[in-house]
Amino acid sequence: MGPISVDKLTALQKSPASIRNLCILAHVDHGKTTLADCLVASNGIISSRLAGKLRYLDSREDEQIRGITMKSSAISLHFSKGQEEYLLNLIDSPGHVDFSSEVSTAVRLCDGAIVVVDAVEGVCPQVRVIVNPEAVKVNAVTGTLFTSKVLEERAERVKEDQKESGALSGDQVYDWSSGLEEADDSQLYFSPDQGNVVFASAIDGWGFSVQQFAHIYSERMGIKAEVLLKTLWGDFYLDAKAKRIMKGAEAKGKKPLFVQLVLNNIWSLYEAVVTKRDKDRVEKMVSALEIKVAPRDLRHSDPKVLLSAICSQWLPVSQAVLLMACEKLPSPIDMTAERVERLMNIGAHRFDSLPEQTQNLKTAFLQCSSGKDAPVIIFVSKMFAVDAKALPQFRQRPLSQEEIVQRRELVRRRHAERMAEITEGKKEATDRKLEDQTPANVGSQIVTDPKPVEEEDVFIAFARVYSGMVRKGQRIFVLGPKYDPAQGLSLLPEGYSATDCVYDVPHLSCCSVKSLYLLMGRDLEELEEVPAGNVLGIGGLEEFVLKSATLSESPACPPLTPLNFEATPIVRVAIEPKHPSEMPKLVHGMRLLNQADPCAEVLIQETGEHVLVTAGEVHLQRCLDDLRERFAKIEMSVSKPIIPFRETVVRPPKVDMVNEDLGKQQKVAVIHQVKEESSSGRLSESIQIDSSGLVTLTTPNRLATVGIRAIPLPQDATCLLESSSDVIRTLEQINMSLREGKTVDISLRTLEAIAGLKAQLENLLPGRKWRNAVERIWAFGPRRFGPNILLNSLKDYNRPSVWQCLNKDEPTNQAAALRDLDNSIVSGFQLATLSGPLCEEPLMGVCFSIERWDVQSQQDSARGTDGGVDGSEQDAGRTEAASTDCYGPVSGQLIAAMKEACRHAFQAQPQRLMAAMYTCEIMATAEVLGRVYGVLGKREGRVLHEEMKEGTDMFIIKAVLPVAESFGFADEIRKRTSGLASPQLIFSHWEVIGSDPYWVPTTEEEYLHFGEKADSVNQALKYMNAVRRRKGLYVEEKIVEHAEKQRTLGKNK
Repeated sequence: MGPISVDKLTALQKSPASIRNLCILAHVDHGKTTLADCLVASNGIISSRLAGKLRYLDSREDEQIRGITMKSSAISLHFSKGQEEYLLNLIDSPGHVDFSSEVSTAVRLCDGAIVVVDAVEGVCPQVRVIVNPEAVKVNAVTGTLFTSKVLEERAERVKEDQKESGALSGDQVYDWSSGLEEADDSQLYFSPDQGNVVFASAIDGWGFSVQQFAHIYSERMGIKAEVLLKTLWGDFYLDAKAKRIMKGAEAKGKKPLFVQLVLNNIWSLYEAVVTKRDKDRVEKMVSALEIKVAPRDLRHSDPKVLLSAICSQWLPVSQAVLLMACEKLPSPIDMTAERVERLMNIGAHRFDSLPEQTQNLKTAFLQCSSGKDAPVIIFVSKMFAVDAKALPQFRQRPLSQEEIVQRRELVRRRHAERMAEITEGKKEATDRKLEDQTPANVGSQIVTDPKPVEEEDVFIAFARVYSGMVRKGQRIFVLGPKYDPAQGLSLLPEGYSATDCVYDVPHLSCCSVKSLYLLMGRDLEELEEVPAGNVLGIGGLEEFVLKSATLSESPACPPLTPLNFEATPIVRVAIEPKHPSEMPKLVHGMRLLNQADPCAEVLIQETGEHVLVTAGEVHLQRCLDDLRERFAKIEMSVSKPIIPFRETVVRPPKVDMVNEDLGKQQKVAVIHQVKEESSSGRLSESIQIDSSGLVTLTTPNRLATVGIRAIPLPQDATCLLESSSDVIRTLEQINMSLREGKTVDISLRTLEAIAGLKAQLENLLPGRKWRNAVERIWAFGPRRFGPNILLNSLKDYNRPSVWQCLNKDEPTNQAAALRDLDNSIVSGFQLATLSGPLCEEPLMGVCFSIERWDVQSQQDSARGTDGGVDGSEQDAGRTEAASTDCYGPVSGQLIAAMKEACRHAFQAQPQRLMAAMYTCEIMATAEVLGRVYGVLGKREGRVLHEEMKEGTDMFIIKAVLPVAESFGFADEIRKRTSGLASPQLIFSHWEVIGSDPYWVPTTEEEYLHFGEKADSVNQALKYMNAVRRRKGLYVEEKIVEHAEKQRTLGKNK
């Protein structure tokens, strides 16, 4: 089959009912790109012999070298089903967990997906990341990849595997359906008899659905296809004597019908071609299947070549998969109303609360019309860089037949003139003249465009048209993620269009669509217009779109819901050029990298360092290669990975380091020891620490005193605060607006989320110690939405609650209720939680309870009177002074005092470091199990559990591993196991390191166990000193430790 012309594809773009937008999702090395090669080969773009070897959609050099996909690539395919023709916009996505952000960009543009599950490894971490087992989605399709090794498994195991993969492959986590509780869900599950499962081996080129064999055997056996379709998959068997299909194959020990009629035939083919290489039997099979095999394939020394030649004609995988996609996946016009509303919801606003003009755009989404009246709505999921030479306008193109004839005549004429001039003795002058006039490639059939080719990469927007017809040169609005359509409509005149973009509206800009492209894998084809429902590339948006954006003709369109990235960027490095003069190139290159990678983050720290934040080790290496070779093109110095830590406090331990009970006397002695050490410092006069851990600190000018106590939060409460950062941020914005006297229209969903957070916190903070603690929360930190709490324990200060937005019936006067310098207390708390005393890392899971706060004015100080919180007259008299003193010395000293008090209260409790942890899942055989455990133990890993996968000799090991120890882990484990084990690391949680970084032996048992030197490795101290050393902080370490002999220089001579 020859390649499909671009004209044919553009004609199909105009029919939304015949369009299918789909992506391929799977774990790494499960065969996504191999399957994509088979589908691409069906359109004649590549040879079917190269399918699985070429990896056509892996266009990057490092993708080919590593053998994994690192970016999402799209290609448009044509498929015919009888008289019906379909256009399939296929997106191949990465399987490595480091690049799950690329999966997010692909899923957003699609209406469905093919989930590939390997029958040997089953459902793996990346599938769990991208597929939600608790929700259900109508528009999902599963294709299960069966390798030839698994063909000898019993059919019962195949059935269990398929049920397992179907149950766990229910829904993309990014989308979209709701309201399915009362609907009929019989069609939502994955089962071969539903037609949404294909059994396939992409490497061998075969694939089939149950429907195919049902139609084949209905003709041969005379049984209705509907009956076979219901019984071919299930606990049924064929009774040869009675010539009937009976139920109860498993109970009676019979082979199921699926094994009898389907798998036995495939096993026989493998046995004849691969195992026994029986030529006579192969020839009989070929003639029985009525297919033709080339003689060179029959004589080939590699049996896989012959197997692929037979299977690609008997059961072509592309035919089965594309047919399933066309039948089971929805077209763009079948988009559900629930999905549209979720896409159009901005922030915490409900769909009903949007302006009427905005709500009317829902019809445009559902109709997916390309008419003149339909507004253009486009979503850009990412920006990707391509070489300028790859653009169609700079690509070499073949000459037409007329151009070839003209060039031939021109060459003949000039040759005749040349020969005539040579005879006249004018050869030298003619040569110079011809050199000036003769064009390049005169006799060739290839001509290049005379336009100069830019050296820099060009950014193309990866987008989808949801409504309207987008045309080249069209003016369009670019809607930022914070754009509010209600505000935009109020500021813009009625009937305003993008061609008149002169008004200054927040988060709204205008741009021109310079070029439109049809995405064809490695190639781009230029288009003049693209109708609704299609995936496309847009050029000329690099100055207006950073990573993703919404484009629309109408200012009433809201910004579509932003992408949800499952990968957490946690690995960071500092970068600097080797030659300082090349710093502008580095800054420019990092800006381009930030735009080209949807997950990478580029930061400039307070110290001036340029920091790159990535999702993992492989992602980091790819970003550095891009920066070095494509974007900056300079030599760089890269620091060791900067590992984030957190600091926290824990409850006083009940046992010592040798698991002996600590008596009360020992605890008191330790607390007194800390108190004595603290009181001996230079701030001894202004700081007091009692035995209960309460720290009282007075400002240097003696005008303010604060008393702080640090309390560890329960682990569940800390996790809740960390996962609810968006809700807390919204809560803080609401409170800030209320303090400024503004009226805030809060949506019902936001109020429910805030009320849910409050209720959960109350449940997670039980007991007398936390009584009414949730109501007394003063602030969250750091950055006002972190996992730490400032608690108001002052008896005479009834500060307005942070939950006041939930109390609509009780209006409060914010301005009168807040004490003077209240914000200074909060600012000091924010600074203290942003950098802790151990190694200046953020705090986590700490509650600071403020139990004393006395402030006196400078006039009272001069008279020697106390200016505490008592007395309404004093509060009233201080109001005027506070307005002028809010940025004065009292405010500044109170901020510093609050920060220092929090740090000393933190140090008065048992301090611990928290390390970022990866969840690691490894599949390995029993032979290398010990080596896997050895590598994990060496890197401070901890095995959670292991289980043997039934039906195989593979063990599945689940472990946790500190991020600080993860660099080089994958390479080391592959080397130690000779490539038989390959780990997948996913960021999981923060975990407290058990050892105290300042631990010294204090009990007799500890002295006996660890010795007087106590020189065993302290993991927390090692991490803490490494961070302090990197930040330039003081590190207490000895140059010579435990020297036992004195050596002089004279001895070494």
